[in-house]
Amino acid sequence: MAKYDYDLFVIGAGSGGVRAARMAAMSGAKVAIAEEDRVGGTCVIRGCVPKKFMVYASEFAHHFKTAASYGWTVGDATFDWPQFLAEKDKEIARLSGIYVRNLQNAGAELGHGKARLVDAHTVEIEKLGTRTADKILIATGGRPWTPKDLPGAEHAITSNEAFHLPELPKRIVIAGGGYIAVEFAGIFNGLGVETTLVHRGPNVLRGFDDDVRSHLAEEMEKRGITVVLGAQHTAIEKTAGGVLNRLSNGHDCESDVVMFCLGREPYVEGLGLEKAGVELTEKGAVKVDAFSRTNVENIWAVGDVTDRINLTPVAIREGAAFAETVFNNRPTSFDHEMVASAVFSQPPIGSVGLSEADARKQYGKVDIYLARLKPMKYAFSHSDERALLKLVVDCASEKVVGCHVVGPDAPEIIQMAAIAMKMGVTKTQWDATCAVHPTLSEELVTMREKSMPMGLGQVA
Repeated sequence: MAKYDYDLFVIGAGSGGVRAARMAAMSGAKVAIAEEDRVGGTCVIRGCVPKKFMVYASEFAHHFKTAASYGWTVGDATFDWPQFLAEKDKEIARLSGIYVRNLQNAGAELGHGKARLVDAHTVEIEKLGTRTADKILIATGGRPWTPKDLPGAEHAITSNEAFHLPELPKRIVIAGGGYIAVEFAGIFNGLGVETTLVHRGPNVLRGFDDDVRSHLAEEMEKRGITVVLGAQHTAIEKTAGGVLNRLSNGHDCESDVVMFCLGREPYVEGLGLEKAGVELTEKGAVKVDAFSRTNVENIWAVGDVTDRINLTPVAIREGAAFAETVFNNRPTSFDHEMVASAVFSQPPIGSVGLSEADARKQYGKVDIYLARLKPMKYAFSHSDERALLKLVVDCASEKVVGCHVVGPDAPEIIQMAAIAMKMGVTKTQWDATCAVHPTLSEELVTMREKSMPMGLGQVA
């Protein structure tokens, strides 16, 4: 008789948990996975996928303006928010169903309910009782962080609720300066909502290259978004017409909706980690080694709950590496170096490698290649929109250690750049690549003149 009910029990059916469960089950292991919400996790249900649909919907207003400069006569365009929500929800349900079928086809058993550890080998699932497992994987992801001591914080929404607003507001204030904040600012602005972004820092997108940060803030304002820096909420007050946003700079403003995009935190609450002796980091994430193993021998964790690189493809790769290591006897650790990222702001960003500041700290002397230009798409229009392309090169090795693009199709461009950089491409090899003309991406392989280092005017 088996010592445990399962070989593996996975807590959380998001991208990382599902990939790990499927691969483990396909190896012949007896696997169960529990999910307290819909299968698919943050990315599919309330993150990347529905957000990208919202980006697509919001970009049409900008496309209509550009179309006029090419001779198109565009009539009075209107947007139907309820219709969009219905189509979005239909597609999300389809994708969630695919995740469920993939788990079933692999032979994994799915249980709906919040799961918590009773001890290192026992899991209690809400309404389903207890199960035991030889190995346990925690893949519960993250959730929006909201301030607990801000007066009136209960009047704000987060990204979770933004996907289900019963109607589009006329005015919105978005608090935050990270990628979720700038993405939703572009979304609501594009859908015709009067949009204000309030961020306490000196510029948006902390951690990104400084040229990228300042360039995006400028381009957002060109599109009609009010960007308020160096300020934060001191209180939110409900009014007859909406909410009053009390700001630390004294410039209060009214809006119909206030949205917190103040970062995300690992979802560890109520998991019973302390009962199993699982250690957390200082920031409250599950502490793991290079192979995603916790301090408890039979417990692992992958994805945002570990707070390493909080991106869906990373969670998937971590989940796959776990299954390869533990169930296929092929020790595999995911390499977190040179992971590309995209910000679906408007205009969008593609970035891989180091910022100029980080490269100077790591390598000392670096060369910078920088270009700002008007995208060909807007040649006929009166728009003063500009794209930015930047390369950071280590002088000693000549390796390209940073590539940053802000402009049309930047996320598509950066994927190909990431392949070359992951392989250690040098600037000489990069330059030997023939350009594809006429494209924005050709500027990356035609930049020959070095730029001046970051000046005193750069925003830190």
